[in-house]
Amino acid sequence: MDKAGFSEQPQNLSGVFGEDIPVALRDTPDATRKLSLRTLILVIGGVGGFLLLALITGFFFYMTAPKTAIDPQSASTSTATTPDADTSNSVNPTVKPSDALLGHLKYPEAPESELMAISGGIKMRKAAAQRYQAMTQAARKEGVILVPISGFRSVKQQEQLFFAVGAQRNQTPSQRAALSAPPGHSEHHTGYAVDIGDGAVPATNLQSNFENTKAFNWLQANAARFGFEMSFPKDNSQGVSYEPWHWRFVGDRHSLELFYQARNLQPSSTSESTP
Repeated sequence: MDKAGFSEQPQNLSGVFGEDIPVALRDTPDATRKLSLRTLILVIGGVGGFLLLALITGFFFYMTAPKTAIDPQSASTSTATTPDADTSNSVNPTVKPSDALLGHLKYPEAPESELMAISGGIKMRKAAAQRYQAMTQAARKEGVILVPISGFRSVKQQEQLFFAVGAQRNQTPSQRAALSAPPGHSEHHTGYAVDIGDGAVPATNLQSNFENTKAFNWLQANAARFGFEMSFPKDNSQGVSYEPWHWRFVGDRHSLELFYQARNLQPSSTSESTP
């Protein structure tokens, strides 16, 4: 009776023990691996394609971009250095015959730091000033009095001298150039030039008859020993009027190279002027 009410028949447990892992769960790892492999292939292919495209693009721009030619002479000029560390001793590249104006070359203005007084407010470059002072002392021992009339002049001062005075005298630029160099074209800008007079006969200052003084005769015989020369002797190559009072220092490398670039200038038919 109890057996009739109690069933001992085993339950169908094949769903539990026959397949302990459901089909869906068994297939998931294989599908994940296939998806990861496909993604990896796509990523690698994309990166490779990007790199290939970048290489092709870079090569295209390299082949089509304009090339800048380098002038070996210009490169060597721009990188060349002078033996002197002091930049004031470097030759100014703007000084060349093509810059001539009425027989005068274009000259750089000496920096204030390179100037020193030789008498009162008259200044010259230090090297030139020291040699000038030694020259005047040597002359005085022989009874000759050398007097500086004008030394360094800035471009601004030369503008005043050239334009303002020219306007007061109603002179054209060509007429004015017979008496004063155009601004930027005076040897006085360099700090190496000096106008010299004879202290015994001041009436000859800045006059051609200065050549008749003891000071001029002494300079002709002795100035070279101190590194000075007359800038504009008679029939000079620049065609500038004769100036026995105007002397320039050429006693170091910088001053020598600066002024001797004027040596190849041909006389100008219209230039009878003074710097």
